[in-house]
Amino acid sequence: MPPTHRISGRARRATLRAALATGTALTAALAATAPAGPAAAADPDPQDRRAQRVEYFTGPGAHPRHTGIPAPAPLTARERATIQADGDVVPIVQAGPTAAKLDVVFIGDGYTATQQADFHADVRAKWAKVSAVEPYASYKGLFNVWAVDAVSRQSGVSGDPTSGTVKDTALGSAFFCDGIERLLCVDTAKVEAYAKKAADPDLVIVLANSTKYGGAGYNDITSPSGYDGIATASSDNAQSDQVVVHETGHSLGKLADEYWYDEYGTYTGAEPWESNISKLKAAQLTAQKKKWYRWIGRTSPDGGTVGAYEGGGYYPRGLYRPTTNSIMRTLGREFNLPGREAMIAGFHRHASVVTALTPTDRVVRRDAKVSVRVAEGIRPRWSVDGREVRHARGDSTVSPRALGVPADGREHTLSVRATDHTDAVRDPALRRLLTDSLTWRVVR
Repeated sequence: MPPTHRISGRARRATLRAALATGTALTAALAATAPAGPAAAADPDPQDRRAQRVEYFTGPGAHPRHTGIPAPAPLTARERATIQADGDVVPIVQAGPTAAKLDVVFIGDGYTATQQADFHADVRAKWAKVSAVEPYASYKGLFNVWAVDAVSRQSGVSGDPTSGTVKDTALGSAFFCDGIERLLCVDTAKVEAYAKKAADPDLVIVLANSTKYGGAGYNDITSPSGYDGIATASSDNAQSDQVVVHETGHSLGKLADEYWYDEYGTYTGAEPWESNISKLKAAQLTAQKKKWYRWIGRTSPDGGTVGAYEGGGYYPRGLYRPTTNSIMRTLGREFNLPGREAMIAGFHRHASVVTALTPTDRVVRRDAKVSVRVAEGIRPRWSVDGREVRHARGDSTVSPRALGVPADGREHTLSVRATDHTDAVRDPALRRLLTDSLTWRVVR
């Protein structure tokens, strides 16, 4: 990977953990090793190592539920050979190098060899809907989107329309998983094998060839390929894009669910690690400067005012959420202000503010052109040997010579630094994630 000098993922996570310890940051928004939250009571038996915990949607307008399902068996040699021969990768959106962008990988299931063009069209349509939701809409330039072709022997998926419907598909997608009609399960071992076909998967979505309402979120999976969790959704259901957006609130934003069930009663455990639920009321959050206190009193895009509303993390009492009804509670709603902040931080966990169009792993000549790409409104700052060249502020293409690199025969350093100054991120620890830099070696 070129020496971009961006903050490493490890450093970013360390920054968040340190901020969490002082109570000043969104709690563990990017912490890959965070302890289990208050959802523990809904988890499958921890002694059953085969169990995978999944979130599913029981029907339009209803709050999701959780269950444990058996983990898939390891792939056989024959299955590995089949996947090895399959899995063409098709670019849908190319915003820049994979190392500098958040790479969304869609894998199709229930599409035959003659339906792959339909799959690509479905990916474009689904991504258009997902990326229309804020904060995706304001950060489209951070995303690459890829379609991985998984050829199925039969069209459609099992469990559609009835439990007796069985289809032979590449990923084994099936409704009525664990006897639950709307739970759309998938063989995650096969998903992992197909996802690895893409260069750098950060977010994986399985698109099932179906019109049926349903989906699932495998948010406790840590993939060897580096992505966090898997979302499944129907290709042609009007609400399936909302299922995807909600699930990315978990995988990218590390957000908790903000709904609850009466049978859970009162929460009495430790303070949850997730940034959008707390045992503290609004006055306590403000006094102790914890979690979303910076947003309290502000009008939120999901409606109402940011405060502390009882009910969340599955408990009707003892836990509080920032707003009355965000997308982490009800599909079709917006992310609330703390949720948007967490999502933007999640985007920047994988994507850089500035992308090199001139490779940084090569020495550039003094009279060459050096170019970068930044989002609209971001003004890059250029420096020579550590000193900023003010007249070049905001330029996306420069010449080392014009910036004052001397013709003395020695090697010099050209660097650029860019910062996303969005007011949607208030936490200082998270704001540090919104700055990246690139460096080139310059010779005469």
